[in-house]
Amino acid sequence: MLTRLVLCLGLLWPGLVAANDWDALDQPGAFAIMRHALAPGTGDPAGFDIDDCSTQRTLSDQGRDQARAVGAAFAERGIAFDAVLTSEWCRCSETAELLALGPVEAAPALNSFFGDYDQRASRTEAALALLRDRDDRLFVVTHQVNISALAGQGTQSGEVLVVRTGADGLEVLGSIYVAS
Repeated sequence: MLTRLVLCLGLLWPGLVAANDWDALDQPGAFAIMRHALAPGTGDPAGFDIDDCSTQRTLSDQGRDQARAVGAAFAERGIAFDAVLTSEWCRCSETAELLALGPVEAAPALNSFFGDYDQRASRTEAALALLRDRDDRLFVVTHQVNISALAGQGTQSGEVLVVRTGADGLEVLGSIYVAS
């Protein structure tokens, strides 16, 4: 019965937060890292061009709505960011822009290494170097493979982990998932 009630509430209020670790953002060194919003499929087409969105897997309309909903959930709580760092992939940069949470900056260290796993260690270290010892309020948009390598756990499209840098990667402090 309770499960049905929760499902009905989710249908009535699409902005309902499914994971609610907002307070984790108040911990020292905490920042947000998000898997890009919904972009159906896996990987990118053969021969895609990082500079041409028409050759990449991109956000669906549902993904765009999801990104806006996540941004709105942060804004409704008065949570602002000094910087939003994003992978150069179009699905990430579009997610970052649609969040509307702060100035967006492309960061190649956050680019996907899906299908290029021999780059995992070097890309992960480059991402950690980028994220380590920052004193600004930071929001990061990247890919599943990157988040898994950095934090040791997977995420759903549009899911936000609250993390901080640690000796061996990112320490997960909490999770925020806004149903859209």
